[in-house]
Amino acid sequence: MSAEMSFWEHLGALRDVLLRISAVVLGMAIAAFCLMPWIFDHVILAPCDDGFVLYRALSGLHGDGAWIPDLSADKPFEVEIINIELASQFFIHMSASVWLAFVVSFPFVLYQLWGFVSPALYPNEKRHARGAFLFGNLMFYLGMAVGYLVVFPLALRFLADYRLSDRIANTVSLTSYMDTFFMLVLMMGLVFELPLLAWLLGKMGLLKREFFGRYRKYAAVGILVLSGVITPTSDLFTLFVVFIPIYALWEASALLVPKGGE
Repeated sequence: MSAEMSFWEHLGALRDVLLRISAVVLGMAIAAFCLMPWIFDHVILAPCDDGFVLYRALSGLHGDGAWIPDLSADKPFEVEIINIELASQFFIHMSASVWLAFVVSFPFVLYQLWGFVSPALYPNEKRHARGAFLFGNLMFYLGMAVGYLVVFPLALRFLADYRLSDRIANTVSLTSYMDTFFMLVLMMGLVFELPLLAWLLGKMGLLKREFFGRYRKYAAVGILVLSGVITPTSDLFTLFVVFIPIYALWEASALLVPKGGE
C-alpha cells in the first residue's frame, strides 16, 4: 500500500484487512465453541472449588477475615453455579466462544492493523510502533493472567462466602458468574496497558514525568479505591494483592515518559 494509492484503493485494502480479521476470529470462535464445554469445566469454572491453583498456594493462610483471609485447606470451598433462564447456557456458550476468539486472535488483529497503517509511517515511527504493539500485547495478556489467577478467585471467594443475613443462602447464577468473570479479567488486561498509554502520551508531548511525582499521593489513594472496587473484600491482604501491581504499573509508567525539557 503506497502513498499514491487512491481513496478507493485504501478502502479496498482496509476491506481486505477486515475480511482477514473476520475470517480468523470466526475460525477461532468455531474452534472455541467446540472446545467450550472442556474450557468451562477446566478453566472458567476452575475457581469454583478449593482445588484451584491460587487456593492451594495460599492454603496455609489462617486469617480472621479482617487482616488476612481464611484460605486454609481445612475450610472447604465450593461455589455451585445454577442456570435460571431457559436460553442462558446456549447464549453464554456463544458469547464466551466469541470473547475467547477475540482474546486469542488479538495479536493477529493488531498485526493486520499494523500492516495497514505502517506504510504511512516514517522508519523511526515504525520502529517505536512495532515495539509498542509487542509490549501492549505482552502487558494485555499479563494483566488478564493476573485477573484470572489472582483477582477473580479472591473476589469470588469473598463474595460467595459473604452473608448479609444467615437466612439468605448464596446461590450464584450462571449469568452473574460470567459477567463478573469477563469484567474482572478484561479489566485487569486493560489496566496493565497503563504503561503503554503513558508512553504514547509522552511521545505525543502530552505527558511528562513530573506529572507522576506531583500526583503520586493522589494516585495512591485513587488506586487504593480502585482496588477496593475491583475486589470488594474486607481483608487488607486481598486489597494489597491488587493494589501493589497496579501501583507498580503507575511507577513503571513514569519511567517511560520523558522529563520536562527533554
